[in-house]
Amino acid sequence: MKIKITLFLLLFTSFVFAQKQKNIAIAPKEIFVSELMSKMTLEEKIGQLNLPTSGDITTGQANSSNVAKNIEQGKVGGLFNIKSIHKIKEVQKIAVEKSRLKIPLLFGMDVIHGYETTFPIPLGLSCTWDMNLIKRSAQIAAQEASADGINWTFSPMVDISRDPRWGRVSEGSGEDPYLGSQIAKAMVTGYQGDDLSKNNTLLSCVKHFALYGAPEGGREYNTVDMSRIRMYNEYFPPYKAAIDAGVGSVMASFNEIDGIPATANKWLMTDVLRKQWGFKGFVVTDYTAIMEMEYHGIGNMQTVSALALKAGIEMDMVSDGFLGTLKKSLDEGKVTIQEIDNAVRLILNAKYDLGLFHDPYRYCDEKRAKTEIFTTSNRNEARKIASQSLVLLKNAPSPLGRAGEGILPLKKSGTIAVIGPLADAKENMAGTWSVATKQENSISLVTGIQSVVGTSAKVLYAKGSNLDYNEQLEERATMFGKTLRRDKRTKEELLSEALKIANQSDVIIAALGESAEFSGECSSRTSIKIPQAQKDLLNELLKTGKPIVLTLFNGRPLDLTDENATVPAILDVWFAGSEAGYAIADVLFGNENPSGKLTMTFPRTIGQIPIYYNAKNTGRPLGNSEGKFEKFKTNYIDERNEPLFPFGFGLSYTTFTYGNLFISSNKMTASETINVSVPVTNSGNYDGKEVVQLYIRDVIGSVTRPLKELKGFQKIEINKGETKTVTFEISIEELKFYNSDLQFVAEPGKFEVFIGSNSDTTSRVVFDLVN
Repeated sequence: MKIKITLFLLLFTSFVFAQKQKNIAIAPKEIFVSELMSKMTLEEKIGQLNLPTSGDITTGQANSSNVAKNIEQGKVGGLFNIKSIHKIKEVQKIAVEKSRLKIPLLFGMDVIHGYETTFPIPLGLSCTWDMNLIKRSAQIAAQEASADGINWTFSPMVDISRDPRWGRVSEGSGEDPYLGSQIAKAMVTGYQGDDLSKNNTLLSCVKHFALYGAPEGGREYNTVDMSRIRMYNEYFPPYKAAIDAGVGSVMASFNEIDGIPATANKWLMTDVLRKQWGFKGFVVTDYTAIMEMEYHGIGNMQTVSALALKAGIEMDMVSDGFLGTLKKSLDEGKVTIQEIDNAVRLILNAKYDLGLFHDPYRYCDEKRAKTEIFTTSNRNEARKIASQSLVLLKNAPSPLGRAGEGILPLKKSGTIAVIGPLADAKENMAGTWSVATKQENSISLVTGIQSVVGTSAKVLYAKGSNLDYNEQLEERATMFGKTLRRDKRTKEELLSEALKIANQSDVIIAALGESAEFSGECSSRTSIKIPQAQKDLLNELLKTGKPIVLTLFNGRPLDLTDENATVPAILDVWFAGSEAGYAIADVLFGNENPSGKLTMTFPRTIGQIPIYYNAKNTGRPLGNSEGKFEKFKTNYIDERNEPLFPFGFGLSYTTFTYGNLFISSNKMTASETINVSVPVTNSGNYDGKEVVQLYIRDVIGSVTRPLKELKGFQKIEINKGETKTVTFEISIEELKFYNSDLQFVAEPGKFEVFIGSNSDTTSRVVFDLVN
């Protein structure tokens, strides 16, 4: 009986303590944080700068883990990639009930493109060109992750990249700084909302600051080297846009900048980020980045840890460099207590803003965990968003379609063969960086097609080939549970089965391309073609004479020169998320009209890389656009200059016709604006959405300027037979750039304005900016 009474008292005391923690009234932030810091020992301060992985924590055993011991001793500021509300609540309880000062933890996770409800990979999501949908995807991700205990996401990744060899282009928003900036704002506001203390928001972390998307050779983690004028004009804008949107944290990049790793680069982390841009949040390293600076060759662990702190890094992810060396560096005068205090204050500020000091369990509502994650409503929205990310690259006329129309959309009738290693691969539909996704719940292409056509058509399936002939390469490209279940049959046996059902069908849907982990972090490629095993399968399918639709799964632009020459229809489906199969089928069968537009250029060959639309002229420009070789001009001897598919490109099942451009004035002063408008007519047979794109060229500048720069876009819905006039307002802001002195200026002179359906548009008007 005595044991039972003691146990009851212990439980009751714990309950009362927990209740007292909920929404308690505390002092304003500056006063509260200062008072808290005055009570902290040096070791507890340094502990707040430490971000280990959750490691060995399992539900019910948190108290006995090594991480838990450090938490109890005040040596941990947060944990990351620990999933489930039960684990998180158990760990938070250690921090707020067993540590001396009861400081709550941050709980971070790579919530990159959704939580359990998963949206298209960021590159695919960017192809919607719809900021409301992109913001909504981040809101849903925040809702689900916060319902499961997470309060911090390492997203968005806004690194501009023009090199599809780099696997991590899948996690970014493409090649353009203007579009990338709009997406950065949408994602940050989607995650953080207008009040971080609400329990359905997440602290956002923009990454990777900076220039991570420009590694030499497209090789992951490789050296980055560029001029500062290029940094400011072409690579910095999306980071600054996130800062301007109020992002709460920043992640440093792995690469070096001007010969100094970003993690130790004071010019970058202090001069640019804080002094020039006014960032008020905290900076966290990437995984083991402090430790990795030893390999960069700039010092031992103590030296690089001190360099990171002095540069402006506040939180050390995994390296234990701050935890293990800062006390010694302080004793030796290599860092100051003011530098440590500043870092601690910024992290405590973030915890205050999240409301964790008011209620450390505000993200641990078990009712929300049961009712707000992977809901039917969220999945329906994910399906709709995914359908708008798909990009129709080709749709040649076919006997299956109306007279003069393409093979797509398909009819829900007859016999449909779905063939390819990505056809029945639900574990790959969510794509890379889908750490919270329950892959077994994702919808495969075959499942989606069967659902959409119902009993109206017969659906046959065959794998046809493995991902690649090289078994070891396939293993590397299907990590983290993204299996394709490699088939041990011979290639002849696989092909024979595929041809058997192909010959029974009226149309073939070929599901080919990359697996989910063929792109992503540390998935750089030296060839960006579809793997040969699949190319061989496709060529055999083409010999049947059946109409073929290539549904292309990919996390990067691919070299599709061969496929574009032979396949009548190509639909780029990226990795469209947990509802991928449904969304792809919706587009294939006309429930949705494709409206996606490319946000990265597709090259004709890997030798053109880097290739991007907003390039500059040379002193010897090519005099034709027909691909004719001209000696002593800027061109290739064995290939034309133009890409296979330009930035902004994407077809529809309908046709949009652009009228003549109208400009409100041919002169403009700095205090004025001008309007440029164009009528757009849906002249086809389907209602549809069009992304109307505005490009500007600064013809004469004090430094060389791009041939075109995206400066505006509008995604509009136009019914068949309808005409809408689209108007863009141009102000002095759209004309500014960083000059050779890194001053943000607009210079008087001639400007060309282009409006069209992609970056290749030639329709233009001209105006002068005058003093």
